[in-house]
Amino acid sequence: MANRILVIDDEVQITRVLRAALSAKGFDVRTASEPEEGIRLFREWNPDLVITDLMMPGMTGVEICRAIRSVRATPVIVLSVREHERSKVEALDAGADDYVTKPFSMPELLARVRAHLRRAPESTANAISIGDFNIDIGAHSILIADNSIHLTPKEFDLLVHLAKHAGKVLTHRSLLTSVWGSQSAHQPEYLRVFVAQLRKKLEAETGKQYIQTEPWVGYRFIPEGWRD
Repeated sequence: MANRILVIDDEVQITRVLRAALSAKGFDVRTASEPEEGIRLFREWNPDLVITDLMMPGMTGVEICRAIRSVRATPVIVLSVREHERSKVEALDAGADDYVTKPFSMPELLARVRAHLRRAPESTANAISIGDFNIDIGAHSILIADNSIHLTPKEFDLLVHLAKHAGKVLTHRSLLTSVWGSQSAHQPEYLRVFVAQLRKKLEAETGKQYIQTEPWVGYRFIPEGWRD
């Protein structure tokens, strides 16, 4: 059965283009030109993924993300113009999984859609297996393509959180809160230092870059083989 995608955007041209492009790839697509209509369709139709504009009359993309998150964990991709950087971060903190900046490349958007529709990392209470990473949380051990990596406790916690949300943009604030606690939400120097240390250790072992920087927003974890 085709994956269901709901598009919420008040620009008619955008909804037409997205409906045509997504339908051509075999997705079942419905569109809404008003936020309230989009929320109603979301509750009634139960889509597998939502694409929503960030700035619309009546209700912002941030409010739409909160409304969706109050019901289900459905992946949400927000569309934004470059000038709305702060609103983009707010949407990600409100539960959006990703963003694409207008004007956007359709192949890029389709790649993001496919990535977020893929199965989540295989995990149990004590283990995560994704791409070339095997993380044993209970034993505090990490294998990358069968190579063991030694991390400090906080580096390990940071990698585990990134791995649990592979492919998703995680904001500086959400990472700081999740790994260091709410009291550290406004101390980004912690994050910069630990991401740099973690990158250095992972890349020294494999020569591959796994943690992507999303400028002014946060970080995205892409393990080898995850997109394949």
